[in-house]
Amino acid sequence: MSSVLKIFTGNSNIKLAEQVVRRLDVPLGRANVGRFSDGEINVTIGENVRASDVFLIQSTSSPANENIMELLVMLDALRRASAEQITAVIPYYGYARQDRKVAPRTPISAKLTADLIATAGATRVLSIDMHAGQIQGFFNVPFDHLYAMPVLLDHMRQNFDESAVIVSPDAGGVERARAFAKRLNCHIGMIDKRRPQPNEARVMHVIGDVKDKDVIIIDDMIDTAGTLAAAAAALRERNAKRIWAYATHPVFSGAAMQRIEDSMLDRIVVTDTILHGNELSTKVEQISVAPLIAEAIRRIHHGDSVSSLFV
Repeated sequence: MSSVLKIFTGNSNIKLAEQVVRRLDVPLGRANVGRFSDGEINVTIGENVRASDVFLIQSTSSPANENIMELLVMLDALRRASAEQITAVIPYYGYARQDRKVAPRTPISAKLTADLIATAGATRVLSIDMHAGQIQGFFNVPFDHLYAMPVLLDHMRQNFDESAVIVSPDAGGVERARAFAKRLNCHIGMIDKRRPQPNEARVMHVIGDVKDKDVIIIDDMIDTAGTLAAAAAALRERNAKRIWAYATHPVFSGAAMQRIEDSMLDRIVVTDTILHGNELSTKVEQISVAPLIAEAIRRIHHGDSVSSLFV
């Protein structure tokens, strides 16, 4: 008989965690995650977790350092409370873009974060659409990599047909665009761009025929939205019809919302791996990955295959 399933959450995305537990028909674990007067994180697990199969849901999104520290302290508390298995469910994995040395004397922060998570007590990690797939190898514990593709594809099929064009915003995303295009049975294109400095993108030209066609830009995350806005402008110049963008992680930092409002984009569809308030643009629609996470948790708990979710 398997151990008792328990699900806890930090403060980064309580709404998503509540949707997950509703789908699994289990209560959300009791935990007090607060602050001392000097700002230090104070955690108390409010129920017995001894010999339990525990899943801790916490995105390491902005404020990234606060949320990462919450995750680490909660993992340590659960480990010291004698949980049998502790799976860190990290819908959005922060520091993922620092996955290699891009200049002398720079850190590989994605690896450092992975080491901290395992050392704190995680015996397994689950995340969605990692910015770089090789980050899975940074962990010395089992890693389950989920893809938001089924959720995004379902939405695309409700709004587009085979005449649409899937466009990658850069060369690195072509494989992702090809995977979506294959399932939608449509053509693909690519934006050729140059990035003069971090968080700035300048579009050079569009590869592929987008004239008088609906265009779907697909990416793993939207940060400052500079790339998207520039891509949409280039596509509009080439007489694309509807221009939609789909992405898993809505980072939306800096002036992202204003750029989206001012852009040629008709709509942006993102998931709820990162929680946002009511400040989102009217062009932005969020769809939930709670069913995906809930099913993955169920399968891990019962020892079933997770990879078969994406066959």
